[in-house]
Amino acid sequence: MHNPLKMPWVERRSQPAAFGGGFSWLSILPLVLSLIAGSTDTIGFLSLNGLFTAHITGNLVVLYAHVINGDPAIISYVLAVPVFALVLLLTRMFASALERAGISTLQALLLLELLLLIGFLVCCVICGQRFDANSGIAIAAGMFGVSAMAVQTALVQISLTKAPSTAVMTTNIAHFMLALGELLTSRDDEIITSARKRAIHIFPVILGFGIGCALGAAGQSAYGSWSLALPAGLAALAVAMSVMVRY
Repeated sequence: MHNPLKMPWVERRSQPAAFGGGFSWLSILPLVLSLIAGSTDTIGFLSLNGLFTAHITGNLVVLYAHVINGDPAIISYVLAVPVFALVLLLTRMFASALERAGISTLQALLLLELLLLIGFLVCCVICGQRFDANSGIAIAAGMFGVSAMAVQTALVQISLTKAPSTAVMTTNIAHFMLALGELLTSRDDEIITSARKRAIHIFPVILGFGIGCALGAAGQSAYGSWSLALPAGLAALAVAMSVMVRY
């Protein structure tokens, strides 16, 4: 029988074992995923007329702003929310099938995200710098990006069950600042210890997302759509990290 997993955020069903000295490649996976989300969201926003690939809230705001102001509708904005929701549903169903077959959900979902990010890169490169936002290839590009981020959102909840969100920073920042407030005001050692653990747990993904945004913006400015090679490369690294873990 496998030993229980020691890391707090890795799914028990996957049963990865840590390397010697307690280190595991999976311990830094949330940081890598936050870099992917930050860079993908920023590059997608700059490349596809303000489309958020990871933030449904942002797409709803942009969509309704366009509608109320009478601006021409961009089909990608309309499709982003239902596509994101549908991919979440399909990812959960796919993961359930993998679990029944005794297959690691983490590796499979990371690989799926990588393939979607490669599709995003290819479509954006085909679009070029000047394109019709409602053209088929532009819509396909946007939906590849949205789908990749939906898969990442799902895999964090399915395969890294206690990890903080790697794509939605509003909740992470709120939890981090509340924990910081407890550290600064509480005199209870137990509360202070708990707050410190929460802050240390959340801070890397906030930092990673911010760095990812900065790298994405700089890369898109310098290399255009080819900058999507960055999140695709990071996704390949994430797949490699999951493969290097002993089961």
